[in-house]
Amino acid sequence: MEIQKLPTVAELFAENIQDAFKNEQLNLLLNQPPNEKWIKEHPFIAGYKYIQIDKVEYLLRRIFKRFKIEVTGQGTAFNGVWVTVRVHYLNPVTNEFDYHDGIGASQLQTKKGTSPADLANINNGALSMAFPLAKTVAIKDACDHFGKLFGCDLNRKDALPFTIDVNILNKANEIPVEIIEQLDLLTDVSGLDRYVSGLMEFHKNPLFILEVKKRKEKLK
Repeated sequence: MEIQKLPTVAELFAENIQDAFKNEQLNLLLNQPPNEKWIKEHPFIAGYKYIQIDKVEYLLRRIFKRFKIEVTGQGTAFNGVWVTVRVHYLNPVTNEFDYHDGIGASQLQTKKGTSPADLANINNGALSMAFPLAKTVAIKDACDHFGKLFGCDLNRKDALPFTIDVNILNKANEIPVEIIEQLDLLTDVSGLDRYVSGLMEFHKNPLFILEVKKRKEKLK
């Protein structure tokens, strides 16, 4: 029985390779380590690191330009409250809105040394503080799905580094056959320069840059 060769990721995205490459570039950005100055140690949980909500919102605005927070649920559990949210964001690759879901919880503040089981022990304003805090935690939980830049791996051990798919990179930078055929017709450096100057979409293509350099050296 003949064993069929499994397709590569680049082959699966062959018809939309440029979109796949743009997604890889976005993933690469989102999986850069966060600014070390933004990383804080939790005051009550030993060894727990986190990024403050203002930095998370800054990244949302800076990268996605448009986003909105939808509260999808809330309730109470044990001695605290919980909130679920949906973070909608404009995907810069597809120009469509996507979303990530998150959940957060916050303990109700009570009088010192008392049990939260007795509602009389809950401090005034405890609910008005607990729900916004739970919402903040939920937003950060949702944004963890974006990648390391938002702090998803701060408390994980042996997390794998993100590397861009080289096959997709090479496929996306492939030079079309008709361009190669046209380059073959050029017989002097000035003609090559004039032709290349009109191909603006290839000016950042590393394979194209290398090909033009090789041809220039040959024509000289």
